[in-house]
Amino acid sequence: QVQLVESGGGLVQAGGSLRLSCAASGIRFSISTMGWYRQAPGKERELVATITTGGIINYADSVKGRFTISRDNAKTTVYLQMNSLKPEDTAVYYCNGKAPFWDYWGQGTQVTVSS
Repeated sequence: QVQLVESGGGLVQAGGSLRLSCAASGIRFSISTMGWYRQAPGKERELVATITTGGIINYADSVKGRFTISRDNAKTTVYLQMNSLKPEDTAVYYCNGKAPFWDYWGQGTQVTVSS
């Protein structure tokens, strides 16, 4: 059974930091591109950051320089370090794992940034 379980969300003041974690099981983590996406109320889900098996990283322009994605293949976990948070970062953050033959999502974790 595939599971992507996010944790680390919460309420933080603007300028603060949070670290999200996504623990994966039931997938071949080491060959999966892992990513974080987010969806704010009334908006479509958007890419935040992805990291490939070879460590190639892609960030949305809106988070470059503030967020850092990383992965630990031994722990089958992907992380998102979020610094200098802004109210516009408020959203549900989803973990994603994909490869040519699969595409899985976690249940999401709420991040709320107060001004």
